[in-house]
Amino acid sequence: MNLRSRAQLHHPGIQLAPLVDVLLLLLIFFLLTWNAARNENELDVKVPKASAAKDKPAPIGDVVVNVKTDGNVVVNRRTLTSAELTELLKGLVQLNSEQAVVIRGDEAGAYRNIIGVLNICTEAGVTNVAFATAK
Repeated sequence: MNLRSRAQLHHPGIQLAPLVDVLLLLLIFFLLTWNAARNENELDVKVPKASAAKDKPAPIGDVVVNVKTDGNVVVNRRTLTSAELTELLKGLVQLNSEQAVVIRGDEAGAYRNIIGVLNICTEAGVTNVAFATAK
């Protein structure tokens, strides 16, 4: 004797709770990465002005190297020595051979400080180097 009814199975439909969870996680991820990319620019480094400068935000994968007036090099709000910067860039080049570096040099700083960072980039194997300017 079969006591089960022969009711048709109903499709449960689209579950909205997991969809909302995924969308909120994506929103949080993009907000955090946007904030991290925005914070890489040191506020106390004043870049020189260029008449042909164009507004172009740095892609998230680029390393922004800030060179202050006194010659200190700052990456991710951390002051680095030449050896530490070389080690950091070498590690990044091993992960991505096309690693880009953006140099933000203070307009009142000495030119030799920028050349020092360029030499470090060359030693580390970085071939994609750009300079930041103001419009």
